[in-house]
Amino acid sequence: MRAERVERAELAERAERVEQAELAERAKLAEQVARVAQVARVAKYPGIAESARVQVRRIGSGDQYERPAEVGRLVDILSNRYCLAMSLASADIVDLRSRVAGPVLTPRDEGFADEVASWIRSFTHTPEVAVGASSTADVAAAVKFATAHGLPVRVQATGHGSHATVTDGVLILTRRIDTVSIDPGQRLATIGAGVQWGAVVAAAAEHGLAPITGSSPVVGVVGFLLGGGVGPLVRSHGFGSDYVREFELVTADGQVVVANSQQHPELFWALRGGKGGLGVVTQVTIALVELATLYGGSLMYDSPDIEAALCAWVDYTATADPRVSTSVAILRMPDLPFIPEPVRGRTLLSLRFAYPGDTARGEELAAPLRAAAPIYLDGLSEMPASQIARIHGDPTDPSPGWNAGRMLTHVDREFATAFLEQVGVGAAGDSGVPFVAVEVRQLGSAATRDVEGGSAVGGRAPEFTLSIIGAPNPALFAHVIPGAAASLLAGLEPWLANETTINFLGHYDSSGWPAATLERLSAVRREVDPTTVFVYAE
Repeated sequence: MRAERVERAELAERAERVEQAELAERAKLAEQVARVAQVARVAKYPGIAESARVQVRRIGSGDQYERPAEVGRLVDILSNRYCLAMSLASADIVDLRSRVAGPVLTPRDEGFADEVASWIRSFTHTPEVAVGASSTADVAAAVKFATAHGLPVRVQATGHGSHATVTDGVLILTRRIDTVSIDPGQRLATIGAGVQWGAVVAAAAEHGLAPITGSSPVVGVVGFLLGGGVGPLVRSHGFGSDYVREFELVTADGQVVVANSQQHPELFWALRGGKGGLGVVTQVTIALVELATLYGGSLMYDSPDIEAALCAWVDYTATADPRVSTSVAILRMPDLPFIPEPVRGRTLLSLRFAYPGDTARGEELAAPLRAAAPIYLDGLSEMPASQIARIHGDPTDPSPGWNAGRMLTHVDREFATAFLEQVGVGAAGDSGVPFVAVEVRQLGSAATRDVEGGSAVGGRAPEFTLSIIGAPNPALFAHVIPGAAASLLAGLEPWLANETTINFLGHYDSSGWPAATLERLSAVRREVDPTTVFVYAE
């Protein structure tokens, strides 16, 4: 009992120190952001000034606010140069606007902040020039402009992949390149750079076809595929990039190139899983699969039954049918009015299940999981392929975000015990760790088999992924959530793989690929972009 009292006292003292540190950080941040607002106002950047003023009010009131990443760097840029686009003559911008059909904006232009906004609202981008490309020709013009002025180029479609604030160069926004064309005879979809998965799923479903999509309907197709792409059907069908048949892209010299197995095959190899630094993809063609319905959804287990359900899932994965894809996630649902009443304020285990076959066989394959423990909510049933996003139920509205991920060599009962301890569930009690979700997905099966001709996808060898989603509170992003995530990973160290897949990392890291793949990928990057026009590895 005495040891428990000492432990509680230590936890309380630690919590007080963290709270005091956060208050001090808020005060310092408010001062910095106020300086940004003042300098931006003098420099006639109304969008930046207003955004900074709003954030100062939020910080002062204690409300949730968007943390402007690298505030100090932004202050220095504004203070020393008085405007981010000072190096660009007005005539240069006018000339670029004459060559681009979409909007061309600098930070002093109306609408700039909305144009560059990311889906992950943790970042306030302020590039020197934002180009809202509406065509491949617009992208080519933007790249040529950037190279002529020695400016770096970055690309954003939906902004799900944002991992750092952009404060210089040219940011090309591709969301206006949003066409989807289905060839049902050839079972192909040709997709513009700004398209989200939901649009492709809906268009393909009209012909009884389906793409090998991600779990979220609002994630951009191109970013998902460039990183390989793990979705709800990963074990039955493999990585999303395995179905790419062709890319159209603009290279560092501003030229439009088609890369496939016959044309530029080495570049094609790199684009399937190599992620960034290779060019601006403007269009992709993918193969579709025949799939009108599937048996899928999720089973929810309440707190008292989480341990039993997780252990049963761990056992299940050892002999799971190769066409069944499953994952588990510890979900901490906030006690807020917009959360559905049955899950509001609860900690749950969500067990996701997908079988692309008939319902009778699906029910048979899911039976051991249904019998594992009392089910709080049963959402497992036959569903149209067009509703595949129901399986994971990912959020669809923009918000501040923090995420990280790794891969696991295996899972076992010892892993289940350690996992529950680290996420604060079960015997350890609900410790209030700052995560809204911690997920483990099973891969293996089709995901282990590379495509003909090979690809740059990392993470085919490990059979599980681990994903950590932080609470959407920017005040916790600098220290609290990273510290908790580091502690969680340290506790799971015996199961962590040396290799991972880049989309799950949340940022660039060389561990996104095996060493040999990374070496080959780096050689392709040097060849197609020798002067590093496309900023990626930062």
